[in-house]
Amino acid sequence: MPRSFTLSAWGNMMTKAIEKAPIIYIVGATASGKTDLAICLAKHLETEIISADSRYLYKELNIGTAKPTLEERGQISHHLIDVSSVQHIWSLGEYLKAVDPIIQSIHKQNKIAILVGGTGQYYRAIVEGWQPPELPPNPGLRSAIEVWGDKIGYDALHQRLALIDPTAATNIDARNVRRTVRAWEVIFSTGKLFSEQRSRSESPYNTLTIGFDWDRESLYQRIDQRIDLMLDEGLLEEAQNLIDQGLADFVKKIGVIGYAESFAYLENEIDLNTCKMLIKRHTRQYVRRQANWFKPSDKTIHWFKATDPAHFEKMLSLIEENFAIRR
Repeated sequence: MPRSFTLSAWGNMMTKAIEKAPIIYIVGATASGKTDLAICLAKHLETEIISADSRYLYKELNIGTAKPTLEERGQISHHLIDVSSVQHIWSLGEYLKAVDPIIQSIHKQNKIAILVGGTGQYYRAIVEGWQPPELPPNPGLRSAIEVWGDKIGYDALHQRLALIDPTAATNIDARNVRRTVRAWEVIFSTGKLFSEQRSRSESPYNTLTIGFDWDRESLYQRIDQRIDLMLDEGLLEEAQNLIDQGLADFVKKIGVIGYAESFAYLENEIDLNTCKMLIKRHTRQYVRRQANWFKPSDKTIHWFKATDPAHFEKMLSLIEENFAIRR
C-alpha cells in the first residue's frame, strides 16, 4: 500500500524554512499518464492540482484535449480548467498572472501545489522566471498580419518568421496561428525580435520537477489507443458542434491537434481513415517537439520510467527528501 503524508505536522516548519512557494511540476509527453499520476500524488499529499496545459483553458474543448473528466476533477480540486472560451485565447502573460495567486493560496494552506501539463512554454516560464513583453494588443496591426497570413498561407507566415527570428519560430508550433501572428505583431510594433523581448528573473517558486517517461514505441501505442478512444467517445461530434456554433475558425487558430483534422473530414476534404492517420501523425510530431522542452539530459528534471513498478514509491521518497517532509 502506498504511504500517505500528513502535512499539518510539518506545515509550520516548511513555511518558515521555505520563502518561495514550493511546487511539484509533473512533465512528460502527451498520453504519458500525467493526469492519473498527478491525481494519485495529490491524494497522498492532500493537496490541489493546477493545470499547466494550454488546451485545458477552453471550455469548448474536451474530448479532443483529453481533459480530465468531471469525475476525476471531483476527486481532487483542479484549477485553470475551463476558464476561458476559444473566442478569447490566453497569452503566456495571462496564464502567469492567473497561476501565481493560486500557487500562493495553496502555499498559505501549508500545501504543495502540483502543476501538471505538457505545455513546454508554461513550464520554462515558471521554472526560469520568464517575463513576457508587456505589449498591449494592436487590433489593427493584428488584422493586417492575419490578412497577410490568409494571402500567403499560415505555414508560409511561420516559415518567414523562421527566417527573421528562428528562435521564436522553433518555440512556436506552425499550427498555432495565434502565436505566430502575435510574434509578428510584437516584431512590427517594437522593431525587435520576438525572442529577444522575453526577459528572465529568478523563479519565485521552489520547484521539484518530476518527468514521467515511456519508451517511444510504447508511447506511440498509447497515443494510437487514446486517439481511437477519442473518436469512439465523440470527437467528430464535438468538432461538428464547434462548426455549428461558428467557433471552428477560432479553434483552428489555436492549432490543437485533432480538431483541424476533424473539421477537414466533416467538410469532406479528407476521408475518415486519412483523418485518423493525420491526427496520429501530428501527435507524434508534437511529442518530438515536446522533447525539446523536456530533455532527458535536463538534470533539473527527475525522470521516472512509467514501466518501473516502484516508480510511485520512488517519487514519494524524492518529494519527502526534497521538501524535508517528516512523517
